[in-house]
Amino acid sequence: MVNKHPNDPNPPEAAQTLLALMHAQGEVARLSEREQLLSTLLVSVNAVLWAFNWETRQVLYVSPAYERIFGRSADLLLADYNQWRDSIYPEDMEYAERSLAQVLVDGAVEDREYRIIDGAGQLRWLSDKCFINRQAEPGQPVIIVGIAEDITEKKSMEAQLQRLATTDALTQSSNRRHFFEGAHEEFELARQHGTPLSFLMLDIDDFKVINDTYGHQEGDNVLQRIADSGRAALRRGDLFGRIGGEEFAAVFPGCAPDMALQVAERLQREIQRLSFNHGGQVFAITVSQGLTSLTDEDENVESLFARADAAMYEAKRAGKNRIVTG
Repeated sequence: MVNKHPNDPNPPEAAQTLLALMHAQGEVARLSEREQLLSTLLVSVNAVLWAFNWETRQVLYVSPAYERIFGRSADLLLADYNQWRDSIYPEDMEYAERSLAQVLVDGAVEDREYRIIDGAGQLRWLSDKCFINRQAEPGQPVIIVGIAEDITEKKSMEAQLQRLATTDALTQSSNRRHFFEGAHEEFELARQHGTPLSFLMLDIDDFKVINDTYGHQEGDNVLQRIADSGRAALRRGDLFGRIGGEEFAAVFPGCAPDMALQVAERLQREIQRLSFNHGGQVFAITVSQGLTSLTDEDENVESLFARADAAMYEAKRAGKNRIVTG
């Protein structure tokens, strides 16, 4: 037996083994702490982290946020990928699957947005980015990983801002800027495809008298009821908007002059049937309309607007409560 000198830098084997065990125990403890930290982070992240085997169509991993956002069981998803697929809003299914497959070509797809129906039947928007591991060895399975974030609130805010930017606050019809943007688009389409297009201008007769007699609140009520009549009388796909104080306009895509006149007459009848009651005083309103249709000479939608506007003022001069074509 060889005796170790007290100053020998190499400890005996038993001591080395003990030190190794202590080191290993420390590593295990640190690993456990890291796992606990990772688990805590995954629970707190409000986005679904996922991993997917492309060949076997199997979800390999899904983070805890899946059950919060989807309102469905993670265990069922891990057993059957169709749990995710079947939750996708039907109209978005084709896009969601096509954009997922695109990751095989591009390596990453970061602009995927689609809707799901959660376990409670509520519609939610997802931003679902996905990536593929380009370092995978030949013959190894293709694993796609991703992060799906609930952007429902963001989409709702965007829609609200869009409404504020494009809608007349009082009547909830298109505002002037949005109406003419749509009118320009329909003009270009009519020119491109050689289809008819009609333009209508409408002005409430004696609107100042209504405001002066019954007050501006009643005047606002009249404007709102006119907008309701427009939505009721016009066809699906027609454009309708408030473009001035008491002026409204409409565009009828694919509508020949005789059909456009029928739509204008229907709107006229809807408005003539309106009845208002202010403090026991009952009154009705009338409107003057100017109607025109696209010709070969028209270079832009402004020329139709000008003709319809002129025809509307001709209706005013001719006694109001009528439709004049121009």
